[in-house]
Amino acid sequence: MSSLIQHVRLHTGEKPYECNEECGKAFTQPANFLQHSRIHTEEKPFECTVCEKAFYDTFALVRHMRTHTGHKPFECSDCEKTFSDNSSFLQHRKIH
Repeated sequence: MSSLIQHVRLHTGEKPYECNEECGKAFTQPANFLQHSRIHTEEKPFECTVCEKAFYDTFALVRHMRTHTGHKPFECSDCEKTFSDNSSFLQHRKIH
């Protein structure tokens, strides 16, 4: 499938990849559907090489690995506090 078709779907709202489980979610891209389907199958193919904890997707594994490395790439420009994940950083930004 071409990247252009996938991109156009972002604008049209077309979501041809529907979950057959009870959740009813639908996706524009097959990769996103595959990632979602792992929630229902409980397949966790991405494993931490340090503690062997497993994850549904690579993003979660990368975020988890930061707990071992101490890497905190998100820095508040107001107070210089750093965070290992974007969601914690965005939550913090609300106080400024």
